Amino acid sequence: MFEDLDVGKMYEKQLQRLGLTEGESKVYEAMLSLGPSTVGPLVKKSGVAYSNIYEILGRLQDKGFVSFVVKEKTKYFQAVEPVRIRDYLEKQESELQDSRKTFESLLPHLERLTRSVGEREETEVFIGEKGLRTAFDILLKGAVRGEKELFFYVHDPLYYERADSFYRRTWPSMQRLGIRADGISNEDYRNTGLSKESPKFIRQRYVPFPVPGNIDIFRDKVLITVWREKPVGILIHSREVAENFSAYFGSIWEMAKG
Repeated sequence: MFEDLDVGKMYEKQLQRLGLTEGESKVYEAMLSLGPSTVGPLVKKSGVAYSNIYEILGRLQDKGFVSFVVKEKTKYFQAVEPVRIRDYLEKQESELQDSRKTFESLLPHLERLTRSVGEREETEVFIGEKGLRTAFDILLKGAVRGEKELFFYVHDPLYYERADSFYRRTWPSMQRLGIRADGISNEDYRNTGLSKESPKFIRQRYVPFPVPGNIDIFRDKVLITVWREKPVGILIHSREVAENFSAYFGSIWEMAKG
């Protein structure tokens, strides 16, 4: 039966979509082609390893795809009629419906457990200027007019042109959102074009010592930017980290000069 099938080639992908593994689909197709068979011909026809054949046959039996008979003390495996696959799918659908009902009843309890452990913390990494743009948008998402962003900025002669160009492009969106900003930079930045052209909603102060890096702080997020050939943004979602950076910013702000 089905001798002309190129086993393992024709319907393998479709069977996998029904829930079979790659090995299971190969063995099932081999059985359709061979009819009742011992494991030797199944291994040869399907191409699966002999060491895996019994495990695969066991799983196929559990799913209802395979049965066997014993002839003269030898076990012969055979595929069930393909139409019986419908029974398997209906069983899967019934189990899925039960799982969904269980999930819906469990969800409120899981959410209460999540709230009980406090806010979630996570870190995301963004590569390149487009990625950095996305990170900056996430940083300011949900901003309310009048809120304040804090930032440290390092003037680096190697990358200041790219950095300046990027930050200039953030000004219109910040102005549209109505956000104010306070920034601390190293003294080298004081006389640059970007510093002199900063809009009125940005207050800038300077220190004669190195600042910790290019760091933006807003609400419960901190964005650390490393400017290089392909810039990297590290966005930290953590109220505790943001509060620590804000407190550090405040102490430096008091000693910085306008």
